[in-house]
Amino acid sequence: MRSPTSDVVFDTPKPTRLVRRMLQIATSQSENDIGLDFFAGTGSTMDAVFRQNADDQSNRRCILVQLPEPLTQDASSSPATIADLTKDRLRQASEEVRSNNPTFTGDLGFRVFKLDSSNIRAWEPDGDDLEGTLLDSIDHIKPNRSQDDILYELLLKLGLDLCVPIETRTIAGKAVHSIGTRTLIACLDEHIDREEVDSLAFCIAEWHNQLESEGDTTVIFRDSAFEDDVAKTRRIWRPFWNSTD
Repeated sequence: MRSPTSDVVFDTPKPTRLVRRMLQIATSQSENDIGLDFFAGTGSTMDAVFRQNADDQSNRRCILVQLPEPLTQDASSSPATIADLTKDRLRQASEEVRSNNPTFTGDLGFRVFKLDSSNIRAWEPDGDDLEGTLLDSIDHIKPNRSQDDILYELLLKLGLDLCVPIETRTIAGKAVHSIGTRTLIACLDEHIDREEVDSLAFCIAEWHNQLESEGDTTVIFRDSAFEDDVAKTRRIWRPFWNSTD
């Protein structure tokens, strides 16, 4: 198979029509079945899922796994890896399926995750420098980790689906995320001043009251974000107790 954006040829591509037939036999239109392809290649399996979902108006999902194996020796080429080629194929397939099936309202998007170590710094004391170890552990988040990195690890640790809807608003200058069925709200900003606490808390509480939660709401902040203990305990929790009375 030759990619429209690459000169790389795959000798044994997965036939999309065969994968669609497998989906028809092994999956149900009425259930949210999940397929798994550990060798994604050019993304034929997800392509087939997109097309079959549009054909029978279903909601199958698929997990693709692909190593970033280089396609050429030229690092400037595009796509540079098989994983890049997979993403290119899925974008094109999504656009084509949407164009050919304008009445289909299902999800034709995808999210990309890369395997990495935890964002949480492990406690590894240095017996020869305990003071330095303690000072290094004041912030338990590893450096150069983004809010998205931390947010998705939270989803994994809480057992939530990585594809849950996430709505983000800027409140008091901070990015605040409402996840899934509005049962989790997270503000992972690196710094919250005393003067910002009241505004941030009341605006989050107001937003929470507008949401239709299916249960109790958990609110998560970075512990190290608060300027000091006064900022942390000032009034940040009171609005949430009031909002659930």
